[in-house]
Amino acid sequence: MLDIRKETENGTLTIELEGRLDTTTSPSLEEELKDSLEGISELVFDLKDLQYISSAGLRVLLSAQKVMNRQGEMQIRNVCPEIMEIFDVTGFVEILNIEQ
Repeated sequence: MLDIRKETENGTLTIELEGRLDTTTSPSLEEELKDSLEGISELVFDLKDLQYISSAGLRVLLSAQKVMNRQGEMQIRNVCPEIMEIFDVTGFVEILNIEQ
């Protein structure tokens, strides 16, 4: 189960994720992003309530990063130690802008 909360203000889209970002829930986030990134110059993912991320979830973050590389910037905030470890092991700490 994944709960997605969005807030847009002055060209910044903040997305809060709660629950699990996995094979089952990734398509819904992908769909949200597809419909929401037009005209956005900053994308912020708040992961304080995200408990798990799978390779499918990582792929969605990576494709969002690619889009934002062309039109602005992307930040990831409030990452718990378990998910930070996944970012470390996969090398995503080198790719994503993660605010500690």
